[in-house]
Amino acid sequence: MTPMSDEDEANWDTGTHADFYQYYERASGSAVARQRFAAIQETLLRLLTAPGQPAPALAVADIGCGAGTQARLWAEKGHHVFGADINRALIGLARRRAELDGLDIVFDVASATVLPWADASMDLCIAPELLEHVADWQSCLSEMVRVLKPGGALFISTSNKLCPVQEEFILPGYSWYPGFVKRRVEELARTTRPELAGHAVHPAVNWFSFYGLRDHLAARGLRCMDRFDMIDVSGRGAPARMLLGLIRKVPPLRFLGHVATAYTVLLGVKARA
Repeated sequence: MTPMSDEDEANWDTGTHADFYQYYERASGSAVARQRFAAIQETLLRLLTAPGQPAPALAVADIGCGAGTQARLWAEKGHHVFGADINRALIGLARRRAELDGLDIVFDVASATVLPWADASMDLCIAPELLEHVADWQSCLSEMVRVLKPGGALFISTSNKLCPVQEEFILPGYSWYPGFVKRRVEELARTTRPELAGHAVHPAVNWFSFYGLRDHLAARGLRCMDRFDMIDVSGRGAPARMLLGLIRKVPPLRFLGHVATAYTVLLGVKARA
């Protein structure tokens, strides 16, 4: 694998920005962050565990792990967890927090485009809110597929270009802007108008749909589910079950469901040999 260049690290290591680090240190330790990651974990374990069987111990890769909140949740349940992030300062924070909790997690400073793990070494790769911020998103996905074992799963949450509502930029309907307008807004957000992207160090530069990601990953041997396939209907009332059943069966309704949801969510399962 090609090592990360000094230029790449300078461009992506947001640990040099004290305000970003301090914000992320607070936010990553909040109850809200733990609840969000716990909900993702609950969904993934339900989908990846055979009915009536205990959840297996998985090799879990947390890609873009930040301060390691999600990684710690998986380690607390006995999984073998590995985290990678380009931000050296946040990896240091993740290691300290894991050590304080007595958790054995391997954290690496690494780019998502050049992951530090062997081929077919992971049962599960988790990459929430990552792809929209990395220009070379294709290499990110190629690396995730590479490190997945046959039968392994990839969870992604990212931007949704189908929905006019989004949280990346303050401009209304931004997801639907033409590409050349988005490029100009991104340039302004990185230079003279940082408030356009909430002063984010690396504002979103990619906008996806489930359908586009599904087709991209299908060509690489992954079968994908969307947010509607992943919903647990148990405990829901008859109207909710009926609506979800219609969305799953009627493609135009499923499409409208994606238009109405601000983020793209996908779970891909790698084909077995």
